[in-house]
Amino acid sequence: MKNILVIGGSSGIGASLIEKLTNDSNYQITASFNKGNIPTADNIKPFKFDVLSDTLDLSILPEAIDGVVYCPGSINLLPFHRIKPDAFRADFELQVMGAIKIIQTILPHLKKSLSASIVFFSTVAVQSGFNFHSQVAASKGAIEGLTRSLAAELAPKIRVNAIAPSLTNTPLASKLLGTDEKKQANAERHPLKKIGTSENMADVLEFLLSEKSQWMSGQIMAIDGGISTLRV
Repeated sequence: MKNILVIGGSSGIGASLIEKLTNDSNYQITASFNKGNIPTADNIKPFKFDVLSDTLDLSILPEAIDGVVYCPGSINLLPFHRIKPDAFRADFELQVMGAIKIIQTILPHLKKSLSASIVFFSTVAVQSGFNFHSQVAASKGAIEGLTRSLAAELAPKIRVNAIAPSLTNTPLASKLLGTDEKKQANAERHPLKKIGTSENMADVLEFLLSEKSQWMSGQIMAIDGGISTLRV
């Protein structure tokens, strides 16, 4: 049985991942929530946690952690000249420093696993420059650097990867996908002519947490409907 820690399970991709893992008896999940309904299942231990203000209580964690997924994020799209430095700092605190604090805190638990996996979130906007994405791309660019550096430092026992989604139909993207017209317009931008779902991302996360990805580390996986590489 694998012990998995999910930080940020309240909604979206984190919630979909938890739903998938709680249906598999091969996983024991410890998951954090800061709002919404907390799921109940025999193989989940939920706890309330705000990554910006709370300190992780190590007593709730298993001795060995086999996988961790850091889900908290934000999507703030504005012209660069309208973004105040404090907004860049706030994104960095949530998306980068939050992840760093969690990994530093639980690293002794990861090192006790026979084969551990860390998964972060980037965005397609890091490698493919998009208008109005400087705020999110700056933080997620740091995540990509952290992913590769940690993958080198923690090898061979701990694997570190990240996924880089395009726009995904989650509550976080509700402002961008709030109408059928917006959904259709954004779907048309992608070669596969559809918007990604949280379930699509959860499938990839499960793969990266499993032994099926045991020969992968330091990778940034573009899960983006082909938008980063295809022109059709």
